[in-house]
Amino acid sequence: MPRILRDPFRPVTYSRWLHLCVPFLLLAVWMFIEPEWPWMPLLIVIPFAFLPWVRLAEGLQAQFLLTPQLDRSAESGISTTPSVRWADRWRTLLWLELRLVVAGAAWAATVWLPAMTVELIAVAMGHPLNGNPFMPFTPPRWVAVLLVPVPVVVLLVTVVLLGHLITALARRLLGPSAAERLTALEARTEQLLERTRIARELHDSIGHALTVAVVQAGAARAANDPAFTDRALNAIEETGRAALEDLERVLLVLRESSRAPSQRPTLVEADRLLASARASGAAVDAELSGPLAELPGPVTREGYRILQEALTNVLRHCGPVPVRVRVDVGPGRLVLEVSNPLPEGPQIMTGNGSGLRGIKERAALLGGDAETGPHEGGWRVRARLPLERIR
Repeated sequence: MPRILRDPFRPVTYSRWLHLCVPFLLLAVWMFIEPEWPWMPLLIVIPFAFLPWVRLAEGLQAQFLLTPQLDRSAESGISTTPSVRWADRWRTLLWLELRLVVAGAAWAATVWLPAMTVELIAVAMGHPLNGNPFMPFTPPRWVAVLLVPVPVVVLLVTVVLLGHLITALARRLLGPSAAERLTALEARTEQLLERTRIARELHDSIGHALTVAVVQAGAARAANDPAFTDRALNAIEETGRAALEDLERVLLVLRESSRAPSQRPTLVEADRLLASARASGAAVDAELSGPLAELPGPVTREGYRILQEALTNVLRHCGPVPVRVRVDVGPGRLVLEVSNPLPEGPQIMTGNGSGLRGIKERAALLGGDAETGPHEGGWRVRARLPLERIR
């Protein structure tokens, strides 16, 4: 069905009609005061256009009546904020003037066309017309019978077309300014970055826990030693519990974005990662030096995740091999280094490199850099994070 035929059956058509009828009050009151100057309301609204709250009120009314099916300003294309700049005030002035003009056309159609329908019915029933202003001529009775539905159809078409026109004008003149669009874009960018960070958090934390669990389970089955199996189950339990805590923190951000999530793990808790790796069978030689507790929040949190991802990659791709961990807090920088020998046999698991890419992205986000790759016959992950820029 063509759109012009569907629109008369849509509720939004009549909410737009109501929006066009609102200025009738001002026009009607003025016609009682001075009917010889019907254009005077166009001058009356000029000073109101420069009041900041008028743009807010017009935007809320337009959004509620012109686009009721769209809840948010970003979807409706109509801003609901007060005027801030003079460009907003001039656009509001143009909107008020054009709204009065379009409302005047809607008023004329709303009054004249139904009255014409009544007069045509009267002519069709044989009643004479005596100088009625709504009927400039008197058609024959049979013609009047055929013309009775025409004004109603014309009124519906007029209401639909004027509704589309006033909505387009509202989106053009009450739509967000360049500054508002930039602010919305920045907010959208921040939202996307937050989603990316949450996805990375889940990858690092849950991926680490699953890797440890898989390695522990495989080692326990191969060892066939009850004592080792008991230690492996304890390590799986602790790693799983820590992963659940991390998952709860992420879900808290998703459920209640306005509420600050609990503190994410930091390098002060690095012993938890090292113990988990040792419990998985890896011989970890760790050396942590410097004031880890005094590191800036972003550095210590991202450093923990880098260390976690590096250890996870060792267990995932090389199994329980010797691992050398160095964390050094020096003047103006934090250096994390994880190195391990490459196994002679086939790798236990393979990956698509997303973990190593995440390490480099985390380092770059803080203005640092990360190197991953073969080094002296083994594999090394080395990240350098600056401290001065973060404080």
